[in-house]
Amino acid sequence: MHLGGNSLVMDTTDPRSVATTTALGILPWLGGYAATYLLVAPNLRDSPLNQIIEVLEGDAAVHELVGWVFYNAHLVDTVVELPVIGSQTTTYIGGEDGFSLLLYLVPVVLLLAAGFLFARREETAGMTPGAKAGMLVVPGYLLATLLGAIIVEINVSGATGGPDLTSAVILAGLCYPVSLAGTGGALWGLLADRTE
Repeated sequence: MHLGGNSLVMDTTDPRSVATTTALGILPWLGGYAATYLLVAPNLRDSPLNQIIEVLEGDAAVHELVGWVFYNAHLVDTVVELPVIGSQTTTYIGGEDGFSLLLYLVPVVLLLAAGFLFARREETAGMTPGAKAGMLVVPGYLLATLLGAIIVEINVSGATGGPDLTSAVILAGLCYPVSLAGTGGALWGLLADRTE
């Protein structure tokens, strides 16, 4: 992977280059999940929802419920399908009983930082090349978002719950990393351009 003139050129014939970029793109997703876990898991352990799941399934669902909150931080609703009652959408951030609105900053800060670091790694100069380098985060973040949405889905006694998959892919997997990592990369490119 290298920069040629003002355009980013990724050597797609080198599997190590593609694999490295994808792996690095997964890191901000994992960091965001970990930060969310540290902030909300203690409360989710004792939540009525987790206790109901534990009674019905025999296992706690803290990891999955943290995932729901992490997707909510990307503006992705949680969809719960209940037998007879039907489908309901909700978010666990904000409102009277929700978690702090500051959780919305978790993916924002990490994606800005990831884009900034990707552009720095690629030694870009200029806003456009920097933005393109920052967006190298997208494939890995998209992959982690898609797999994560499937992993955190819960099925209990005919009821299911998890992130809205379409919104997860579009918002969390594409819009967030493209706009935020691209902006982070552009910031690096701008700084690098000024120091030359």
